[in-house]
Amino acid sequence: MLWVAIVGLVMTVLAVAVAGRRALFLYRLATVGPPAPERLEYARTHAADEVKAQLVEVFGQKKLLKWTPSGTAHFFVMWAFFILLTVYVEAYGAIIQGAITGTPDFHIPLIGTWGVLGFLQDFIAVACLLGLVAFAVIRIRNSPKTLGRESRFSGSHLGGAWLVLFMIFNIIWTLFLARGAAAANGNFPYSSGAFVSLALGNVLPQGPVLEEIALLLHIGFMLVFLVIVVNSKHLHIFTAPLNVLFSRRPDGMGAAPEMRVDGKVVDFEDEDLDPERLGRGKIADTTWKGFLDFYSCTECGRCQSQCPAWNTDKPLSPKMLILDQRDHAFKVAPYLMAASSEHADADVLALLEKPLVGEEGVIHPDVLWSCTNCGACVEQCPVDIEHIDHILDMRRYQVMVESSFPSEAGVMVKNLENKGNPWGVSEMKRADWIEELDFEVELVDEKMPEDAEYLFWVGCAGALEDRAKKTTKAVAELLHIAGVKFAVLGPMEACTGDPARRLGMEYLFNMLAQQNIETLDEAGVKKIVATCPHCFNTLANEYPQLGGTYEVVHHTQLLAKLVDEGLLTPITPIEEKITYHDPCFLGRHNKVYSQPRDIMAKVPGVQTQEMHRHKDRGFCCGAGGARMWMEERIGKRINTERVDEALTTNPDTVSTACPFCMVMLGDAINEKKNNGEAKESLEVVDVAQLLIKSVKGAS
Repeated sequence: MLWVAIVGLVMTVLAVAVAGRRALFLYRLATVGPPAPERLEYARTHAADEVKAQLVEVFGQKKLLKWTPSGTAHFFVMWAFFILLTVYVEAYGAIIQGAITGTPDFHIPLIGTWGVLGFLQDFIAVACLLGLVAFAVIRIRNSPKTLGRESRFSGSHLGGAWLVLFMIFNIIWTLFLARGAAAANGNFPYSSGAFVSLALGNVLPQGPVLEEIALLLHIGFMLVFLVIVVNSKHLHIFTAPLNVLFSRRPDGMGAAPEMRVDGKVVDFEDEDLDPERLGRGKIADTTWKGFLDFYSCTECGRCQSQCPAWNTDKPLSPKMLILDQRDHAFKVAPYLMAASSEHADADVLALLEKPLVGEEGVIHPDVLWSCTNCGACVEQCPVDIEHIDHILDMRRYQVMVESSFPSEAGVMVKNLENKGNPWGVSEMKRADWIEELDFEVELVDEKMPEDAEYLFWVGCAGALEDRAKKTTKAVAELLHIAGVKFAVLGPMEACTGDPARRLGMEYLFNMLAQQNIETLDEAGVKKIVATCPHCFNTLANEYPQLGGTYEVVHHTQLLAKLVDEGLLTPITPIEEKITYHDPCFLGRHNKVYSQPRDIMAKVPGVQTQEMHRHKDRGFCCGAGGARMWMEERIGKRINTERVDEALTTNPDTVSTACPFCMVMLGDAINEKKNNGEAKESLEVVDVAQLLIKSVKGAS
């Protein structure tokens, strides 16, 4: 056995050296960009949350198990890596003990002859084999060769995936061969439990040669696999737990991240601020967390399969957005890591300075501007990649440094700068809707009225867009009926800045946000109710970044509470079949799924039917990410796709809880009506409109 030990240890040293060299390269590459101290600080100060995330997402595979067949297969293959580490302890122990004593009958101290461990090792190895079969079937059935862009593997590096499956298969069959040969020779540590290994021991020939060769084969395949892993997409085996550890909590949605330069939050009043460093213009501007995203991508394509842009034939694939950056980073890695590139030729320098976004850049502009910030990619990613953060950082550079963005959005930006709303309407129009009510609504005059519990944040759409004003009036009436005292800012209210921030115009967002925070603080506002999920998300999650902290609820949350408390009683039946559309910034971004449905469930006569894609898999209306103010020129319109899905439920009404969604879905439905593809009575209404219709009928 001495020769087995020598060969095995030499192979191990060589493989570990090669893998270690690659790991050092990856570390050095990831740390060439600016730091991300906020990630380290959060992980340090929220250790309990991070431990829970590791247990739930990494060990529990929560996100992967949302897709049951592939998730279950991955669960067993992943746990095989953990449990079968004990087999490698036994394998190395056997070759070392065999070299010393001549008898390779090693077992792990204390637990090494326990039949339960032997059973667990064999069981998980068999489950791993079945998982490999499942993976192979899934990849064949979803082959891009047959499904094209409908395949979630479209654009993935397919050869590497098949190589890894083949290598894991080799590891498993050599494991059983080595254990069976050991059992045949009486060197196996288990007398029961290891059902496959013991059965093989009964049929394999006795003799040391087979056992020695099988041991070396098993260790050899494992070492080759290790080298392949650190040089392939399966690097996620090591980096995914780190990516989960340093990802944003509770997930990479809600608030957009603050813009930073050299790890520090940008202060636009700083005279030393270099405007050329705003956002991300080159790959060297990527933080180590961005590189962790690159390294952790498994190319599974779950994000791609859920992306509304990709599903409507647009060029944006969240997966390819990450992979294209990763591939470019590897191309320029030696020069990024070099202290000086003075010896690089012109071609190399051109590659190093290649812009991230541009006609000849790493990412085409049409890819960048197709994103609606809906969050479907982040929601589905099993390794917590934060695609929206990458897009926002690149947009910030394009908008604030390059002044390069869709021309229609420029009109929106000017309107925000000059009038405080995207439509450019006079701020004096913000309170006009009040005149259409038959009761008085208090306007804030410097200070909140003493008896007002909530500030009703009406929002730009709620105050100025005709369809959204119906929701505003419905909510105001419901609060009045329930006896909830509230006030509005009227002309003192300005856009929260969400469209500017999601476009990438961080400076304008800061300006609008600080103006609103000053108004709210001076008025003594503590509690806010908002009808627009974008306003709700910005007020609740983003204003605290600038010192504005308030108790913010969406109107569906408050109305559901009032119904539960008996302050609102829907009695008049609404005999309609209704399908509900989840607004992305209410649902995925803030996890408000139940309250709108609870309200509809309390309205007599309503028959609800879910669309195929709903809740955390809900399909976007196409308005988020400032796309409300951009033309949709590529592929099928996202709102049309969503309405087509709604029509499959044959609804009388489509309900939602967002003014943007009402506009987008309403436009698509009107187009369908004009083409004779939808019944004339079909309309889009807010949940609040359904509730007031039922409540008022009872009064």
